[in-house]
Amino acid sequence: MKDHTGRRRRSLPLRMRPRVSWAKQQPTWQAARPALIAGALKRAAARPSGNWYVIGASRDIGSGPRPFGRTVGGVEIVAWRTETGELRAGPGACPHLGAPLRDSRVVCGTVVCHWHGLSLDGGPFAGWEPFPAHDDGVLAWVRLDALGGETPLDRPVVPRRPERGAVDAVFTAVGRCEPEDIVANRLDPWHGSWFHPYSFVDLTVVSVPEGPQGDDGADTDDGFVVDVSFKVAGRLVVPVRAAFTAPEPRTVVMHITGGEGVGSIVETHATPLGTDGRGVPRTAVVEAVVATSDRPGFVGARAVAPALRPLMRWAAGRLWRDDLAYAERRRQLRSSGRFPG
Repeated sequence: MKDHTGRRRRSLPLRMRPRVSWAKQQPTWQAARPALIAGALKRAAARPSGNWYVIGASRDIGSGPRPFGRTVGGVEIVAWRTETGELRAGPGACPHLGAPLRDSRVVCGTVVCHWHGLSLDGGPFAGWEPFPAHDDGVLAWVRLDALGGETPLDRPVVPRRPERGAVDAVFTAVGRCEPEDIVANRLDPWHGSWFHPYSFVDLTVVSVPEGPQGDDGADTDDGFVVDVSFKVAGRLVVPVRAAFTAPEPRTVVMHITGGEGVGSIVETHATPLGTDGRGVPRTAVVEAVVATSDRPGFVGARAVAPALRPLMRWAAGRLWRDDLAYAERRRQLRSSGRFPG
């Protein structure tokens, strides 16, 4: 069918699926072999991260008067921007008397301690050494060589993203688990339509890892390829094909490779925070959704991106409400010896 300009119109991606009750769908427990998931997790853990850790969304570290604070692996970090917008990061304790720099102020691109007025411009000072920092346009990263213990890389392992015209949103949550529990959750695509029936239906894993993975974590044999439909309302769904890969130990990426939104990705990053007062590990899930579409109407979506981001974060949060329970349960079973890990 053509529109009034003579151009061929693309059909809507919506499909009407038959009514199938939750209990009547095909069981996936036999396909979700523990050894298969464990193997993918082990290979992910062996890939280099270069000691880079995601600390949050790029837009969360603004040019305003307040710096950004995060603890990674028990290391207190402060991050801020210079007057030209460059990302700076370093230890979160003032080198003078240990004041929390996250509570200080940024004045003309310099952190000014609120206890005694000591200023840090991001260069070494009195034993205070900056951390390498990287802003990829969506996420902010810090390199912690003492924590990671790997051979450092100049840049973090960032997956391939849509080249232009995308809408991105970043969701963050914290769970009582370790990064491997988050990654293991993402490397188990079979749980999608059983554990998240409000979002996914008709999920079929069409291929599983078979070989080594490329540097960008995409388009290789070492990933899970899934056909799944995203629920819109009632029986209306949007079918897609997605590939799940792990380009480094603390990251799993879902690439949309077929159907609506080809090129869109969801990056799930697991950042260890440290332990709580009872010695239980805590991990931050920082999930970046980078959506794109070649439909002409997507230009309008980009124009209202600030209004869409809360909805995108809400959708991610609904899934992670359940998935963090999954990850926390896995850690409990591992720590009690009732589950291999």
